[in-house]
Amino acid sequence: MNLRNIFVPLGAVGLVLVGYASAGWPGVAAVVGGLVMWALLHFTRLMNVLRKASKRPIGYVGSAVMLNARLKEGVNLMHVMAMTQALGERLSAENAQPEVYRWTDGTQSHVTCEFVNGRLQKWTLVRPAAEDEAEDQ
Repeated sequence: MNLRNIFVPLGAVGLVLVGYASAGWPGVAAVVGGLVMWALLHFTRLMNVLRKASKRPIGYVGSAVMLNARLKEGVNLMHVMAMTQALGERLSAENAQPEVYRWTDGTQSHVTCEFVNGRLQKWTLVRPAAEDEAEDQ
């Protein structure tokens, strides 16, 4: 079970109670206004990421090598989508854990990412062998 599903609502209720204890109803209004602003900021970021991703092909990234260098364990899927500016190509079954997505660049190099509960756990970079190197040997 994800503890964020418990602690975020409890934290919001706690902030409202602290607002009421410190300033009464105006304090509650200020805290609720801050929470609404926080939710709107996250919603706006999500919509911007999805708008940019809708303009690119599914599973495409400019450079798989650069994506591989920038990935960090524990980031969420939306953060990876913001980096690639594209939706990943789903390789796993729907609603299966772990979720596996792939992003491929123009040289057919690709990064395959595994997400458990929406968080990046591991990723692999695959670069195809160059044809020129194979002919030289």
